[in-house]
Formats: sequence, C-alpha cells, structure tokens
Amino acid sequence: MTTSTTSTTSKEDAGPLVLDQRRIWIIFSALLAGMLLSSLDQTIVSTALPTIVGKLGGVEHQAWVTTAYLLATTIVMPIYGKLGDVLGRRRLFLIAIAIFTLGSAGAAFAGSFWTFIAARAIQGLGGGGLMILSQAIIADIVPAKDRGKYMGPLGAVFGISAVAGPLLGGLFVDHLSWEWCFYINLPVGVIAFAIGWFALKLPNKRPEHKIDITGIAALSLATTGLIFFTDFGSNDTYGWGSPVTWLVFAGMLAAVIAFIAIERRAQDPVMPPALFRSRVFVNVTAIGFVLGLGMFAALAFVPTFLQMSSGTSAAASGLLMLPLMAGLMITAIGSGIAISKTGRYRMFPIAGTAITALAMVWMTTLTASTPIWLICVMLFVFGLGLGCIMQVIVLVAQNAVPAKDIGAATSTNNYFREVGASLGVAIFGSIFSANLSSNLTAVFTSAGATAEQAGSAGASLDPATLAALPGPLRDGVVNAYADALAPVFWYLVPFLLIALALAVFIKQIPLSDVAGMVARGEAVAAGGRAPAGSHADTELAALDATARPDAEASTAAGRV
Repeated sequence: MTTSTTSTTSKEDAGPLVLDQRRIWIIFSALLAGMLLSSLDQTIVSTALPTIVGKLGGVEHQAWVTTAYLLATTIVMPIYGKLGDVLGRRRLFLIAIAIFTLGSAGAAFAGSFWTFIAARAIQGLGGGGLMILSQAIIADIVPAKDRGKYMGPLGAVFGISAVAGPLLGGLFVDHLSWEWCFYINLPVGVIAFAIGWFALKLPNKRPEHKIDITGIAALSLATTGLIFFTDFGSNDTYGWGSPVTWLVFAGMLAAVIAFIAIERRAQDPVMPPALFRSRVFVNVTAIGFVLGLGMFAALAFVPTFLQMSSGTSAAASGLLMLPLMAGLMITAIGSGIAISKTGRYRMFPIAGTAITALAMVWMTTLTASTPIWLICVMLFVFGLGLGCIMQVIVLVAQNAVPAKDIGAATSTNNYFREVGASLGVAIFGSIFSANLSSNLTAVFTSAGATAEQAGSAGASLDPATLAALPGPLRDGVVNAYADALAPVFWYLVPFLLIALALAVFIKQIPLSDVAGMVARGEAVAAGGRAPAGSHADTELAALDATARPDAEASTAAGRV
C-alpha cells in the first residue's frame, strides 16, 4: 500500500517557513512550557493524594486518581502522534494545552470524588498530547544530527518535575490547600498557550486520506483493557486469579487482534505497519517496552521504602529522590550534546542499560540498615543509566522512519514504553505487596497481635504511625519493607539485561542533516537549503536499505 506524503497547507500558512536559530529557540520555549505543564502534574498529586481522597470521600477508590490520568494519557498518545502527521501539530498542541488547563480547573473546583476523577481524565487527554507533540515538533524543526541537545533538556524537565512535583504538593497541602496543586496549572497553562499561539508558527494541513477512526477506536479499547487488566490483577478486590481479571484480558486480546486487522487494511493507519518493518525502529521500541517494565516498577516502590525507612514526611522524602534526577539530567543533557557533536548514538543505550542493570543489582542489597547516603548513591547511578537511554531511543526511532511518519513513530515508541510501565508496575507491584503483607503480618504477630490485628495494622501503617511504634517493632517494620523490596529488584534485573542485549544490536545509521519540515517541503533551513540531496539521507538509504522493504527505502530521501 502506498500513500502520498505530500500535504496541502492552509492558505493562512502558505509558503515555507525559514527555520533560523531564533525561530527554533522561540518554538523550543513553547515546547518546554508545555512539557513542564504535563510532567509536573504527573507527580504533584502524589504527596497530596491522602488529603484529596479524604476530603472528597474516595479513600477506597483512590487508585482511580492515578488510573484515570494514566488511561487517558496512554489512549491519546498514538492519536495525537498520527493526527499531527496528518493535520499539522500547531492546532493540536494548543488544543492539548487548553484541554489540560480546563481539566486542571475542573479538578481544582471539583465538589465530589467522581467529578474530580473525570477532571483528572480530561487532564490526561491534554497531557498525553503535550508529551508526544513536544517531541515530534522538535523533530520537525531540528535535524536529527542536532536534535540531541534539544531532546536532553526536554528529558531533564521530567527530572525536575519528578522532584519539584512532590515537594510542591506537600507544601500546598501543609500551608495552603490541596486545590493549589491544580490552581498552579492555570497561570502556567495560560502562559504556555500564549507562548504557543505566538511562537508555534507551524503549517496546518488537510488530510489526504480518510482518518483511521476504526483503528483509533480499536486501539483505545485495547489500551483501556490493558489498564483495567493490570489494575484488577494488582488490587485486593479481584487479583490475578479472578475470572473477571481474565475476562478483561480476553476482551483486550480481542481488541488487539481487531486493531491489527484494521491497520493492515486502513488507507492511513494510526500506527503504520511499515514502522515495524524497520529493524532499527523495532529494536529501540522494544528497548523502551522492556525498560518500561523494569524502570517504572523500580521507581514506583523506592519512594515508599525511602519514606518508611527515613521516617520523614512524604514531601521531605521526595528530596531523597533528588540524586536519581540529578544523575538523569547529567547524562540526558550530556549524551544529547555528545550525539550532536559526533553523530554517534549507539554507545549510549548500551552504556545506559548496562549501568541501569548494575544499579538494579546493587539495589538488591538494600536492607533496613543501609545508610540513606548509600541509597542516594545507588539512585544517582540508576539515574545516570536512565539518562543515557530515555531521550536517545526516541531520537533513534524518529531517525529510522520517513519524515511523514515522525509523529506516528514518536507516539508509538512512547506508547509501548507506557504499556511496559503499566505491566511492570502491576505485576511487580503485586509481588512487592504480597511480600510486604506477609512480612508485616509476621512482624506484628511476633509482637503479640492476632492475625486479624496484624493485617489491620499493616494495612493502615503510615510514616507517622511508624514513628510512634516502639524501637524494636519499628525496626521490624522497616526490615519488612526492605525484605519485600529487594527480591523485586532481582525480578527486574533480567528485563534490564534483555534491554542491554537489544541495545548491543542497535544499528548505527547516519543522523539526518535535514529537519522534518524541510524534508516535507514545509520549511527551508536558514541558508535556504532544500531537502533533496541531503548527504545523511543519501548515505542512510544505502546503509539501511536491507533493514526495510524497497518501498520504504525509496522514501529515505524524505527521512528525518
């Protein structure tokens, strides 16, 4: 199946843009604002969650605060990616900011728990677009050979938000009110929208083929099934042995099969099958999936252990994650600059997965007596490894596909990482929870409690309660957390070793020296250079022709 890659720009955007350095930096500022808006909200509710669900009367359903946002974000990632390729990204980016800001307002003024959950889902519908479109727009305006130095700061925004979010959430709860976790998004959203309105002078386009509505619907059903399957499997109400859990799995599997069948026949599929005929793209996307399994599972449980072992508040314990974010920022920015200077990227995923795997093995030695400073060193090393991988695999995925598929490639790569994260957190979370429950029961029963009392005490344990326990009992509880967590890391190590093996087989192909919009004829570089005859693209076609069908290789001159 072949489709035309030429798009018609609207009259108001007629004529190619000139991508000079000033315009690139202005656009980049809009992307940073949007990325900050979406990434901050993923973490700011973590420390405010007990207060929010207590005030709104939803303690027994508090998992939905996270699930609603995750579900909406994951569903819309591929949709924003593909529609950006078809319709242009400017309007979609502004729409995503507006949706996110409206969702924030809804959450701040919610009068009931389920109204709040609906607002969180609306936030996710906007936040997913901000993440994907930011990465895709960078590929539109910056050639792959120079893109690393821009992708690094975008990745660093996540690191900053991971630390700043919990701290801000804790401060708002302690000194203002939980609503300020969402009030803060309103001025940031307005500013981000204003910057985007004036800075994102990108062309709008009209679709040349029917939009893949049935594919979008099938993918949304499959994603919803995945999130519910992992949620049901990992909670106490159903569990992995429940028929309901596996009925949801069957529905998810049916939706996946339907989606594959639809995509094979669609004129312009939301997740083009041609992407998966590029060995480079499949390789780095598989790394993202496996890394999501291991990385997010580890990150989900370490903060809980830190909070319980250090006896600090949730907000203060967030500072203990600072070394991880510092390590991530150092290598995310450093690897991006190095790739831009040398044009070589293959070494970074290899080094990153090796460092991350070694850090994970080191973290299996965690005990209740492990000094906090040593845990921080472990997390710093873990962050160094992650920073070498996260943004690099997105860059490689974008460089491995035609310019017309930048958005689809970006969103597909991110989508599979989120799928891996959902599976990892659910599966390994269940292992951690089962270990912890057993350990805590043993601790409290050894102190004289009945089995029922021990189960109740373990379920309601928090840092304040822990601090009030007698010394030996408190030490036993901290030991229970450490003994529950360390084995989980051993389960994660094989997945990181798989990621390392996949990284070793990444093919080094030249990074394009033409931005996506230039390759598609929608813009010209500052010197007025046309896309045809790009040295990197010509060499890329020769080197990578064996990794793709002839039809795909023939489009290499229009690649990013």
